[in-house]
Amino acid sequence: MLVTGFEAQAFGTNCYVVAAGPGEQCLIVDPGIGVLDQLDEVLAEHRLFPAAVLLTHGHLDHTFSVAPVCGARGITAYVHPADREMLADPAKGLGAGLDQLFGGRLTYTEPDDVAELTDGATLTLAGLEVTVDHAPGHTGGSVLFRLPGAGTSYDAEQLCLSGDVLFAGSIGRTDLPGGSTPTMMTSLRDKILPLADDTVVLPGHGPATTIGRERAQNPYLRELAAAPGRGL
Repeated sequence: MLVTGFEAQAFGTNCYVVAAGPGEQCLIVDPGIGVLDQLDEVLAEHRLFPAAVLLTHGHLDHTFSVAPVCGARGITAYVHPADREMLADPAKGLGAGLDQLFGGRLTYTEPDDVAELTDGATLTLAGLEVTVDHAPGHTGGSVLFRLPGAGTSYDAEQLCLSGDVLFAGSIGRTDLPGGSTPTMMTSLRDKILPLADDTVVLPGHGPATTIGRERAQNPYLRELAAAPGRGL
């Protein structure tokens, strides 16, 4: 299995490409700002054919290029329904400061074909099985994507594309529209902490990590794990 990623041109957002192997169909996860040229290079290098776009959530830095990526290839974008409206109007997910940063001059269109994600669903796409975990808190529609990691360069039992739910040493912010700190803590407790320690986490920003490392070192997870009744 092939898993590769690169940073978008803005906000350090990670765009990932996942395939059963070179020369196969692939999934594109979180095509952010200014990724088109580099994405084309990755696809050409590995002889990949996009089958779908998966979105961990609806924020602009993760979705900006979804319409051109999908439109050029006639493929579907998958997003949780709670974040669907941000595909049509990215300003709904921006705080006042970020909205002013873009000056209200965004040229943006929703993909023609959008499918909605549900908690616990298993997507069978591009020869891969991807499990969806709804993990709100950063946004109302934030999700994790889990898939087997055996045979990848990470040589792990499981990979977790965590979007902006979990980072190496931190978690996603909760102060933008749709964010909630208590909801984020519930998602971390119910969706992140139960994962096996050797699960490799591929976050929306920053370097890869593991659940075991974050359980031991991430202050947010350490606090949750130490809470009465956790038994961890």
